Amino acid sequence: MAVTGSTLVLAAPPAVVPPAARTVPAAVPAAAAAPAAPARAGAGRGRGRGGALGPGPYRRLFALPGTRAFTAGNLLARLPMGMFGVSAVMMIAGQRGSYALAGAVTATGLAATALVGPWTARLIDRHGQARIALPATLVAVLGSLSLVACVRADAPAWTLFASYAATATTPNTGGMSRARWTHLLRGSPAAHHTAMSFEQAADELCFMLGPVLAAALCTAVVPEAGTLTAAALLLTGMLVFTSRRATEPPVSPAPRRGARSPLRALGPLLLPFLATGMVFGSMEVTSIAHLGALGLGSASGAVLALQAAGSCAAGLVYGTLRPRGLPLCLSVMAVMMALPWAAAAAGSLPALAGALLLAGTATAPTMVTAMSEVHARTPAGRLNEGMTLAVTALMAGIAVGSATAGLAVDHLGTTTAYLLPAAAAALALPAAAAGRSLRRPSDRSRVVPTAGARDRP
Repeated sequence: MAVTGSTLVLAAPPAVVPPAARTVPAAVPAAAAAPAAPARAGAGRGRGRGGALGPGPYRRLFALPGTRAFTAGNLLARLPMGMFGVSAVMMIAGQRGSYALAGAVTATGLAATALVGPWTARLIDRHGQARIALPATLVAVLGSLSLVACVRADAPAWTLFASYAATATTPNTGGMSRARWTHLLRGSPAAHHTAMSFEQAADELCFMLGPVLAAALCTAVVPEAGTLTAAALLLTGMLVFTSRRATEPPVSPAPRRGARSPLRALGPLLLPFLATGMVFGSMEVTSIAHLGALGLGSASGAVLALQAAGSCAAGLVYGTLRPRGLPLCLSVMAVMMALPWAAAAAGSLPALAGALLLAGTATAPTMVTAMSEVHARTPAGRLNEGMTLAVTALMAGIAVGSATAGLAVDHLGTTTAYLLPAAAAALALPAAAAGRSLRRPSDRSRVVPTAGARDRP
């Protein structure tokens, strides 16, 4: 037994586990599922990097049965999320010669996703991931194929809008993966924090690689290659993901009349997601415009990828550290988002690249902490719906940030427009401070039983 800060950690003594008893059902929490290990000196203060604590937190995470398989499928299905928009714009603009039409079609798809996404997530919570996600994916894939066919056949413009709107049934693959981790790791907040950090890093990796892959396929092969490849990856990944039934969380019964809805439960917590989306949208548009004004438009993809790379790395590191409060994460992000403005004002491209890399390190911890609050506040049995609402707010913020940055670039110039991301991050601070009991995820349980003191306090 050890006391760390205000947390009492109970360490189970090492035990010899018979080979026949080493298979643990997927529903057992990670702290009970992992084989016991002797407690060592300083375990209460460890951060899970190995050494005194044995295997690192990510190795312990993926030692759980079935986790590697469903993660592989989920990553395949998640990569297209960063491909569809870029592929559609390049395909439609290339065939129809109109970026206005291409932008309107993708904006319609975004609006449709905001409406359909929470409804799809509610059905997944009610009836199960495999039963709902796979048919919903098939509808989305057919929408993508229809879009390709309509573009190739020079069909009327309304068919493009209808086809792309059908892709709104694409399930929130990241949310379903997070729901599985929450099911597997209940009772182990430290391991859950590590899993959420990994998921955020995976999001950043997919949104960093997706547009690059889509652009390469559309330009090096044919304009339709990006959309077709994304559809194939989505369907293949979802087939692999939904086939891993042992790790799927149980379905929840229909909510009672008068039960609290996820939207009401989350309330002002959605504003940080909206503001973070504005950070992403305004930073992307401003950076593209700024580099284009310098005659370096071809470097836009590589420079923007630095922000995602910084966020991906920070997410993995944050998973080995003790979680922080949401107001602190938002404050750090607001400060870090001012760095690109300073670099742009100095007129140095290397400085701007470095500033974007550093600014990106603040986004993943903020998203991980905010998503943990979503987990804590969402009513039982409606986790997919709650997380999809958060993602919907994020997407709405991206749209608002992109539009606002476009206006700022046209009227104020690219350097001044770089102030928008910092302002958007600061916008979420009042809501985070006003939210009721915005606690660190690790503070929800003050007594943490562990196997061999492996869990962090």
